[in-house]
Amino acid sequence: MFKKFTNGCVALVQKYLPDPFLFAIVLTILVFVLGIITTGQGPMDMVIHWGNGVWSLLAFSMQMVLVLVTGHTLASAPIVKKGLNKLASIPKTPTQAIFAVSLISGIACWINWGFGLVIGALYARELAKQVKRVDYRLLIAAAYSGFLVWHGGISGSIPLSLATGGEALVTATKGAVTEAIPTTQTIFAPFNLIISAAIIIMLPILNRAMHPKDEDAYVIDPKLLEDNMEEATSVEKIMTPADKMENSPVLSMITGLLGLVYIIYYFATKGFDLNLNIVNLIFMIAGIILHGTPRRYLNALAEAVKGAGGIILQFPFYAGIMGMMTGESAAGVSLAGKMSEMFVAISNQTTYPLFTFLSAGLVNFFVPSGGGQWAVQAPIMMPAGLELGVNPAITGMAIAWGDAWTNMIQPFWALPALGIAGLGARDIMGYCLIDLIVSGIIICLGFVFLV
Repeated sequence: MFKKFTNGCVALVQKYLPDPFLFAIVLTILVFVLGIITTGQGPMDMVIHWGNGVWSLLAFSMQMVLVLVTGHTLASAPIVKKGLNKLASIPKTPTQAIFAVSLISGIACWINWGFGLVIGALYARELAKQVKRVDYRLLIAAAYSGFLVWHGGISGSIPLSLATGGEALVTATKGAVTEAIPTTQTIFAPFNLIISAAIIIMLPILNRAMHPKDEDAYVIDPKLLEDNMEEATSVEKIMTPADKMENSPVLSMITGLLGLVYIIYYFATKGFDLNLNIVNLIFMIAGIILHGTPRRYLNALAEAVKGAGGIILQFPFYAGIMGMMTGESAAGVSLAGKMSEMFVAISNQTTYPLFTFLSAGLVNFFVPSGGGQWAVQAPIMMPAGLELGVNPAITGMAIAWGDAWTNMIQPFWALPALGIAGLGARDIMGYCLIDLIVSGIIICLGFVFLV
């Protein structure tokens, strides 16, 4: 029965989910129309909001491109490939492979979402090369499913914003939170640790159970997953000075040493703050060192960058959608605000965390960014929760979990993993839909009975 339901979801998504770019276009049109209907703004107002927002994610877009490119390039270094190869040799059957990648991805994403997103996809690729008859689509979906727990983990942007405090927090929450909320009340609170652990344990079991029969498995030829890099060694007997520089390890070691010194300094002065920039720098410097020469690194980079097209094209459209979602009328009304207020209106002290979570899941579908989600919902949900007598730490984590939850059916965050895997969103979203349903039940129960 369960596999029939899974197959039905996969078939439904395969048939009706458009390409991620067309998905972004459809969302753009939908938000444009809803904004006009619900906020009283005219078409030109929405066009202006879209245009003002369309380039607002440029820095983040570049960060995400680098997550994909530097992670993929590092993984193609000989020593890293050997390590992934050895790790991938542990599972012997398709279901063991699905279980392994789900568990590793979940733990890695809880530690740091950027690190987990890349490591999960790279490990899945290596498993597909070694484990016979494993379903490649489910393998990548399992790697991405670990992303569910990132906002409940130690790199979650919302709990970290609450812990930072300061004037920015007071402004973001419209005065509802005036002092920093320590991570002992958010990330390391018992209710959050229980929800995180339950999902990390559930995902490997659930994903394993979804693996189709051997005859129905989507198996990929391992040769298609090999990187097509040309060797950097020149066939000429006499190399030019430029060729010698490109193939000399000296420049790579000097650059690597420079990067290593800064990375050590960073952690010595800032502690274990794994943000996107430092993760990308670690991947980049490690890749430069481990590839040995600039030419080998550049060859690997040229191969890795092929998967970045989706991010480059689609992120501006999501930024435009965010602009329309948050764009206010003369009366201060926005579409995102209307959605949030709808859930506030039907809440009481007991149900407020649950409805905050659900509202965040809905808003995240249109504003798939932790920072954007916080900017949209914090000014509404945090003061409303305070009026109802709900602990601000709980309200904040409800927003955080809602933001992470619907990522399972929103291609925005899957693009780096899909770029590494060479798949489309419709290939994995049917399986992710099952993860969404089951994890949603777990999180809802957590906010009903644990807070």
